[in-house]
Amino acid sequence: MKFASLKSQKPDGRPVLVSKNLQLAVDISHVGASLQGLLEQWSDLRPELEGLYAELNNNSLSNAFQFDQSAALSPLPRAYQWADGSAYVNHVELVRKARGAEMPKEFWTDPLMYQGGSDDFLGPHQDIEVADESWGIDFEAEIAVITHDVSIASDAKSCKDSMSLFMLVNDVSLRNLIPQELAKGFGFFHSKPSSAFSPVAVTADELHDAWDGERLHLPLISKLNNELFGEPNAGDDMVFSFPQLIAHAAKTRNLRCGTIIGSGTVSNIDRSRGSSCLAEKRMLEKIEQGEIKTPFMKYGDNIKIEMLNAEGQSIFGTIDQNVVPAV
Repeated sequence: MKFASLKSQKPDGRPVLVSKNLQLAVDISHVGASLQGLLEQWSDLRPELEGLYAELNNNSLSNAFQFDQSAALSPLPRAYQWADGSAYVNHVELVRKARGAEMPKEFWTDPLMYQGGSDDFLGPHQDIEVADESWGIDFEAEIAVITHDVSIASDAKSCKDSMSLFMLVNDVSLRNLIPQELAKGFGFFHSKPSSAFSPVAVTADELHDAWDGERLHLPLISKLNNELFGEPNAGDDMVFSFPQLIAHAAKTRNLRCGTIIGSGTVSNIDRSRGSSCLAEKRMLEKIEQGEIKTPFMKYGDNIKIEMLNAEGQSIFGTIDQNVVPAV
């Protein structure tokens, strides 16, 4: 199934089911007032939702309407928790290499993770507002999962059944604010503004054989100002699987239904596939050419993030955002 939350007067939006081809939608607010509410009653409501989804795809619902991606909020416009990992250790290694720092060996066995702001996600077609271009505006293309309840100290094996929905992410970063924040020893805050998620969130069966229960094996496409920037495969070089990331997040706490766990910037050792953020490309330029040539994003720049299935059809819809001055 595919779900979206459309703009409405309610902060959590209006939940809808979206057809496989992303062309049609049907209101499901009579089933649950929000996507969060649906997830909290997932076992009881899933049969009814699956029946409606089948009818929607068979064009047999008289109340179906055209799905407009630009009218969508992030599937969960706000969430109880947003924790972003860094599963592609190759990416972390590059960051440190570019500044001449050795990477601790434990980074290969113990995931990095930070807790981001989750009270106000951007919509997938909403502008990225930044007060100062000099802050080093960057996009980060990632995959994310939404979990059911996860008990404290759960292991990776038990976390395999904890994922309800999958999304794409643009984890916006302000790179030039990061060093001074990390130097304080308390981690990211100003340097990690609101993230944006794909127009739709999907169940695992929509991913078919590309999902192996732990990793999603499809290219993640990023286009900067309508030019291909990168298409690394999200399943390759992902050192920590989603079950491992979820277990890591649950090491000392319960995770409540609706928790979002991110993969971190998708990155491949095969450099011919490009990158999923500007920082990585800049790092590679410094390592290989001795100087950085690629600038960070400026006002008026556009980023599009999308993933296609084996038939070339968009799975999640497109994150499509412009950078604008904050007013």
